[in-house]
Amino acid sequence: MAIHPSFPTSPYEILNPEHRWFPADEDLRDSSYDKLVPPLVNKIRREVSAWRENGYEGGSATSKALLNWWFNRQHIREDLKEFQYYFAQREAVETVIYLYEVAKVKNKYDLMRYDSSGAVSTGMFDEEWLRLVVKMATGSGKTKVMSLFITWCYFHKLYEEDSQLATNFLLIAPNIIVLDRLRADFDGLKIFFQDPLLPDNGYEGQNWQDDFQMTLHIQDDVSIVRKTGNLFLTNIHRVYAGEESAPSFDDDNLENYFLGVRPTGKTNESKVDLGVIVREIDELVVVNDEAHHIHDSKLAWFKSIEDIHNRLKQKGCFLSLQLDVTATPKHNNGAIFVQTVCDYPLVEAIIQNVVKHPVLPDFASRAKLVEKRSSKFTEKYGDYIHLGVEEWRKVYPEHEKLGKKAVLFVMTDDTKNCDEVAEYLESVYPEFKNAVLVIHTNNNGEISESDSKKSREELEKLRKQSNQIDTWDSPYKVIVSVLMLKEGWDVRNVTTIVGLRAYASKSNILPEQTLGRGLRRMYVGTEATEYVSVVGTEPFMDFVESIKSEGVELERKPMGAGTAAHAPIIIEVDNENVKKDIDKLDIEIPVLSPRIIREYKRLEDLNLSSFGHKKIDYKQ
Repeated sequence: MAIHPSFPTSPYEILNPEHRWFPADEDLRDSSYDKLVPPLVNKIRREVSAWRENGYEGGSATSKALLNWWFNRQHIREDLKEFQYYFAQREAVETVIYLYEVAKVKNKYDLMRYDSSGAVSTGMFDEEWLRLVVKMATGSGKTKVMSLFITWCYFHKLYEEDSQLATNFLLIAPNIIVLDRLRADFDGLKIFFQDPLLPDNGYEGQNWQDDFQMTLHIQDDVSIVRKTGNLFLTNIHRVYAGEESAPSFDDDNLENYFLGVRPTGKTNESKVDLGVIVREIDELVVVNDEAHHIHDSKLAWFKSIEDIHNRLKQKGCFLSLQLDVTATPKHNNGAIFVQTVCDYPLVEAIIQNVVKHPVLPDFASRAKLVEKRSSKFTEKYGDYIHLGVEEWRKVYPEHEKLGKKAVLFVMTDDTKNCDEVAEYLESVYPEFKNAVLVIHTNNNGEISESDSKKSREELEKLRKQSNQIDTWDSPYKVIVSVLMLKEGWDVRNVTTIVGLRAYASKSNILPEQTLGRGLRRMYVGTEATEYVSVVGTEPFMDFVESIKSEGVELERKPMGAGTAAHAPIIIEVDNENVKKDIDKLDIEIPVLSPRIIREYKRLEDLNLSSFGHKKIDYKQ
């Protein structure tokens, strides 16, 4: 791992471009550079860093005002705690603003100026409009970047003469689970008021809060009063041109695949066609969450955005800008999206404690695991399951003391084995009785949104539990899933992952997506180092360890009975030691009155002339 010795551990500290991660292995740089480092990022980072140091010179008054408000002022929340954006979030929005406003990047030809590899060609850009991709590690706050970006676009269009941006936004999620996560932040536009996104009225001569007139439309609940100031929050299926999705052999219900799609009657038609609405307005910015789905121009997602752009062109307009955010902007062959302009890789997020640290069993612990010869899945992988349970058992009481519930995540290879593992856990381990949640996904790890009753029930259960499983209100302590959910499962309390499957390249699942479901921190806002233990079969562990090529150092520690728990250190009263008299050891801490205090209540009574002072000659 090539990380500079001066690389800061604080996620708030400004990062020097010279100190960022790069592939240290020369062979790796020669063979896989395009899969590890976005070709445009290096030059862009340096220019953005210089622009920041020069006080955002060349930026518009609106941009400079917002950037200084967000990043150069102290912000205190209602709970009196200080709020500060991560530098990765700051750099992401600075990069977009710099490229659009200062570097005047308008198309793929302008972006190609930043190519450091010499391998970028115009044929790598499928879109005719400006598309920028921000790569940020899972758990590093992509939603806040989207909210910063939307706020900047809105005020730039409102306050800057001849601005070609927009006050209408189409915020797209890949599925209903991600949509629910976004809705939790954007519903009621609360993220714009809970975070310090909107400057105070009067700041730099503008009435920011009064002028922020945005209407939120979720899915098909659309009631457009005016053609500006609209935020459309939806999953991609509502935007598809024509049918929501083509029938597939992977569908649970194959009737449409073999017999064709049944005509839709008025009784089950959507009350509003969001796809039509967004194609009829005159200005639009598109924001894609989990944008690794747009890896092919033949995909319906890409085609839908292209159709919107073409409709705008027919009216003499164009798609103002497309911003994609994802942790894994990669094509099926592993190459990073060429439009990637900003990168906060997982290796840096781990070093800065933005996410949990993955921990694997050391070689001695792995040597004890035996894959038994048995046709019964739970017998064959019994050692792996038991080690995962032991690791979970050790950390559960430690987190419980801090008010958190540790969650165990088990991945299997098919629905039959998934159900078998769930039944095994409930019957063998008493603490898991009625505490195992089974989730079935598609063969590629995505959530089915087909019309079958089974899929609807599965989806509704998943939606409900994804919002509750971290809480004590949920009875579940274990999740057993076919494959790993690729995104949207926003659970923070996963402390142990057990992988009982191998991954084929055709599944298009990446190591970071596998680890990603357990990387989100449980204790947000603290400096405690958190861990997620990863246990699994040899093929599974080989797959996970392939992430080392991206600089991630996987810690190896002893696991199993008699080993230490991989949990935060807790300092507490030793009530269990019978040899100690806790009452006698108690120390009373007196409450002292301060000698000097600040009093602001009667400032009007302050008479400066009453203060005695001496004149001092100023020497030039």
